[in-house]
Amino acid sequence: MAISNEHNLNAPIPASRPFGIRVRLRAGDPFTRLVGADWRKTHWFATERERDAAIEDMSARHLYSRRGDEPAVVYEKVSGGG
Repeated sequence: MAISNEHNLNAPIPASRPFGIRVRLRAGDPFTRLVGADWRKTHWFATERERDAAIEDMSARHLYSRRGDEPAVVYEKVSGGG
């Protein structure tokens, strides 16, 4: 995917980004009616450390979540692409 405004990047995008996070919705989540049951998004990172820090941040409980709210998103570590 092309970068819209490359001049705004702090550093060039690494040529290789083999560590990823696959994001998907849990089966039966009502949001799948909008995006489709097969919706997935993969984020790629240059290092395993970057990927692990990002997955920890992404899967953390949101500061403003209500008591009892459970995330409907599933995060999976993947390797070998990007």
